[in-house]
Amino acid sequence: MKLRIFTEPQEGATYEDLLSVARATEDLGFDAFFRSDHYLRIGEGSGLPGPTDAWTTLAGLARDTSRIRLGTLVTPATFRYPGPLAITVAGIDQMSGGRVEFGFGAGWFEAEHRAYGIPFPDVSERFDRFAEQLEIIDGLWRTPVGQTYSFGGKHYSLDSSPALPKPIQQTGIPIILGGKGKRRSAELAARFAAEYNVSFATVADCAAVFDRVRRAVDAAGRAPESMTYSSALAVCAGATEADVQRRAAAMGRDTAELRENGLAGSPAEIVDKLGSYAEIGATTAYLQVLDLSDLAHLELLASSVLPQV
Repeated sequence: MKLRIFTEPQEGATYEDLLSVARATEDLGFDAFFRSDHYLRIGEGSGLPGPTDAWTTLAGLARDTSRIRLGTLVTPATFRYPGPLAITVAGIDQMSGGRVEFGFGAGWFEAEHRAYGIPFPDVSERFDRFAEQLEIIDGLWRTPVGQTYSFGGKHYSLDSSPALPKPIQQTGIPIILGGKGKRRSAELAARFAAEYNVSFATVADCAAVFDRVRRAVDAAGRAPESMTYSSALAVCAGATEADVQRRAAAMGRDTAELRENGLAGSPAEIVDKLGSYAEIGATTAYLQVLDLSDLAHLELLASSVLPQV
């Protein structure tokens, strides 16, 4: 199982904080560094020093790291127009030497839209816009060099775009979709996604979503192995129970709740629970770390969990 480090910088982090975690992620042998794409703290507190833009951050990390994959879980379609977003992500793929992955969703956090003056349509319109943006971004990246791309939709229209720049990954930038795997989400994943992610869900709930997406992949005529399945879970490991409790307190979480809904406890406990997700088909796990100053946490995970999965 691939282990990826997943951060939530809107809760309060500078670029230097993220760079420190990303470099530790790389040095310790994890597969990737991912971050959320939010402009407002979700939990309580001031959020100081304030948000960082996800793709600006990843552009910096593209130059300040050399091996790890880089991406978002997930970029909301409400934040950016599809054409400029396709340019941005393809450009960062070039800057990174072909290490970018693109997590994409419809957007859900209304308060951050109000706080920064971003329109927030109703859920039906948000999903419609997301579906159009997904088709446009994929179309722009896949259009052969020398040809143009046009699109006419309800919300977006493109006329004879040169569809540049191109990603440098030969198979294209992997697109990661997620959610509950309902009909439209599963169908879009079968058309466009390389990976389907289920975040903060139990093994049983995750398995049900994976099964729905598998059926959509089969209906689309895709090879079953062409879709990667992944889970994202909060992680709180400790060599001792006192360490677990200390880290849970720093996260503002209860250890019993984390054991039930995330990955918490000794390295052996965490390996065992990751095994349960592997059994239902997850081949990648995103470990949500919330205390970015605790690099010893990453070191423990790298030394005691990573070799066993």
